[in-house]
Amino acid sequence: MARQIIKFGQVSENRKARFNYSIDDTIEAGISLTGAEIKSIRYGLVTIVDGFVQRRGDNLFLAGVEIQKLPTAARIVNFDERRSRQLLLHRNQINRLIGKLQEKGATIVPLKLYFNNRGKLKVLLGVGYGKNKVDKRETIKQREWDKNKARILKGH
Repeated sequence: MARQIIKFGQVSENRKARFNYSIDDTIEAGISLTGAEIKSIRYGLVTIVDGFVQRRGDNLFLAGVEIQKLPTAARIVNFDERRSRQLLLHRNQINRLIGKLQEKGATIVPLKLYFNNRGKLKVLLGVGYGKNKVDKRETIKQREWDKNKARILKGH
């Protein structure tokens, strides 16, 4: 099966993040990657569903993101598929995110992985707080109501 190479646009989206967390703030960041990892991402071999941001010293790292190896390049290039990757942010952005991470119940999760207009890989990070079961039910109820409302309006 031939895969489409992604030059720009969305590569991967974490749709469960907005369901499991109430996202308060978003920020765009770059990621430090190797050439083989970028090539794999261009072929869409990336999963960000289990991703999260962790602090190590004065830097922030994206952990839990899996970038699979290309089957054709597996013999030549070896890299750890689930290694932590450094986020490329300005110092004041890092300090702001570290401050938000120190709040009780706060976590930073990747929402989208995409190539911008200049062809640079970016990740959209969301600062969120975990939802409990009641909040999740409310989200489902609101989604169902929006679907029904659209169906009713379309019929008239």
